[in-house]
Amino acid sequence: MDNFGGIVVILIMVVIFLFLIVGMWKVFEKAGQPGWGIFIPIYNTYLMLKIANRPGWWLLLLFVPIVNFVIAIIMTVDIAKSFGKSSMYALGLILLGFIFYPMLGYGDAQWNLIER
Repeated sequence: MDNFGGIVVILIMVVIFLFLIVGMWKVFEKAGQPGWGIFIPIYNTYLMLKIANRPGWWLLLLFVPIVNFVIAIIMTVDIAKSFGKSSMYALGLILLGFIFYPMLGYGDAQWNLIER
């Protein structure tokens, strides 16, 4: 009985993780990218840059300390905008991504290529 609480916590975490995976998969597919791309490190970030309509070489900037925070914020704001969402929604993606990405994937928002 001592491990029951730990097992419950792990099960809740697994459910949240699966919900996030399926939500991100749907976000990728809505944007015309392969959903399975979420499972491949670095490639999934490259796909997110494509969804945000940013050049692929920005991926290199994500390896530069401090610059990576700025690039990640810009990318997230552009992802929100490409789905017709506001900057406040982007703040939700940044701070509570495990809630807002599935909302984006499961919701009725549609991806539109935004021109720069």
